[in-house]
Amino acid sequence: MHCIRWQYRFSHQRRSTWIPPLLCAVAFLIFFIYFCPDYTNPGDPVDEFDKNVCMCGRCKPKPLRTPWFEQHFNGSIKPLLVGKDQVIPDHVLKWWLKLQGLNNASHIPWVLEQLFKVIPSGNPYEEQYNRPCRSCAVVGNSGNLKSSRHGEKIDSHSFVIRMNGARTSGFETDVGSRTTHHFMYPESAVHLPHGVHLVLIPFKLQDLRWITSALSTGDIKLHVCYSNMYVLCLSLQVLIFNPAFLKYIHDNWTNHHGKYPSTGMLALFFALHICDEISVFGFGADQKGNWHHYWENNRFAGAFRWTGVHNAEFESKLIAALAQEGRLKFYR
Repeated sequence: MHCIRWQYRFSHQRRSTWIPPLLCAVAFLIFFIYFCPDYTNPGDPVDEFDKNVCMCGRCKPKPLRTPWFEQHFNGSIKPLLVGKDQVIPDHVLKWWLKLQGLNNASHIPWVLEQLFKVIPSGNPYEEQYNRPCRSCAVVGNSGNLKSSRHGEKIDSHSFVIRMNGARTSGFETDVGSRTTHHFMYPESAVHLPHGVHLVLIPFKLQDLRWITSALSTGDIKLHVCYSNMYVLCLSLQVLIFNPAFLKYIHDNWTNHHGKYPSTGMLALFFALHICDEISVFGFGADQKGNWHHYWENNRFAGAFRWTGVHNAEFESKLIAALAQEGRLKFYR
């Protein structure tokens, strides 16, 4: 009888000792499997999950940084001006203010103060935990978009970025119908539909005064400012391209080929810094070697390559190099 009692106590004591650790291990395993599935194999993409959500704080893995990419890329320079107190380095100011005539640097604090009274400050693309993954289509205006039938593919991206005089009406099959961001400067301004982000590229100080005026008094009018520009701009979400980011692209990527990078290059590198997946359409010559816009029949096709302002051929080769690096998909 004593042996039976001793055996019962011993077995009961052993069971009470190993059951709690077992329960903890099971609970941890359940949490690990169901809440952080990406940790089971951190090298694999997360295609099996919702592509619109970054699981466990991570989107698809970024491509490996090659020495060539490391030499050129600088993530510390932000694409947008985000507040009146943002510092524009002196060497940037000196270069930027001479791009299109002389501008007085002493006016900049006042100009920025007035600007950020009419547009919100802050960076809308600041990294956040578990933010939605961003797939971006950067759509140029090349004639190679004619008969491409890329429209549906372009519209499938979260962001669709267009520029300057781009139009979609009548060309939807080839270029799509959606636009989320439209890059322009005052001389290339067009009417935009409600809800589109207007990304203003300021090539001179007057451009910042212009957008401030368009969003407030409407006093400053260029030849492209329509009579209802003031009303139009009120329905847009306005973002301001950072002059320091413009110079960074000119110095690090286009290597001073041309006076400054084209609007297409600025849009592409904006995407390179904020997007997880990038597809590029409508850059370069068409199938016959002509350089023109997809909505026009230009008998002087190719002439704008040699203006000296931009180097279209170098920029096209740069896009191809980024595609080769796995940074984007280049549709030609």
